[in-house]
Amino acid sequence: MSGFFKSSIGRKVAMALSAFFLMFFLIIHLAVNITSVFSADVFNELSHFMGTNPAVQFALQPILLFGVVFHFVMGFVLELKNRKALGVSYAKNNGAANSTWMSRNMIYSGLVILAFLVLHFIDFWIPEINVKYIQGDMSGLHNGEFRYFHEMVAKFENPVRVAAYVVSFILLALHLLHGFTSAFQSMGSTAGRKKALQNFGKIYSFAIPLGFIIVAVYHHFNHH
Repeated sequence: MSGFFKSSIGRKVAMALSAFFLMFFLIIHLAVNITSVFSADVFNELSHFMGTNPAVQFALQPILLFGVVFHFVMGFVLELKNRKALGVSYAKNNGAANSTWMSRNMIYSGLVILAFLVLHFIDFWIPEINVKYIQGDMSGLHNGEFRYFHEMVAKFENPVRVAAYVVSFILLALHLLHGFTSAFQSMGSTAGRKKALQNFGKIYSFAIPLGFIIVAVYHHFNHH
């Protein structure tokens, strides 16, 4: 197994698998968040289920955290190794002529997205862990009502925070646009289906971040 991760192909496959897992998580996360635009009660019920279900809390949540850390660490490792390996080639050739701006700057968009995730964890995940596991309150209630919708809306009152979310999700869209195709290429799944995968990747890469932006902007202007 260690030899697998030491090989260039092994690292790319591992990176692709972690990317697929995080893409799937984004769909689930957005599906829950988007309900807050239509029904506070549905959002509260779903949030309470996700926040108290043992399978989610003690199986999926640790896997998710590992996946996030693994994906970003592996991404930085691959980027640094690629830059080192291609240093001589870049000196002889114009790299910009054969690649997109996004493909050449994935490490920077990744750093911004990582910073956003830290902000997101500070805003939502750490307070949630504090309430449930340090204070020992698993009820999800505040003054007799579910607190999830109110807490989320309160976070989006600050226009600076909302702007940070919007910028981060725009960069996420660009990151996904390049990363989606790269992940399938690493898995050898583009032969004969490249155009269809590219089209699906474009839809996914814009629709998912746009959904999160809509949630943040909607609550800022409707509950400010």
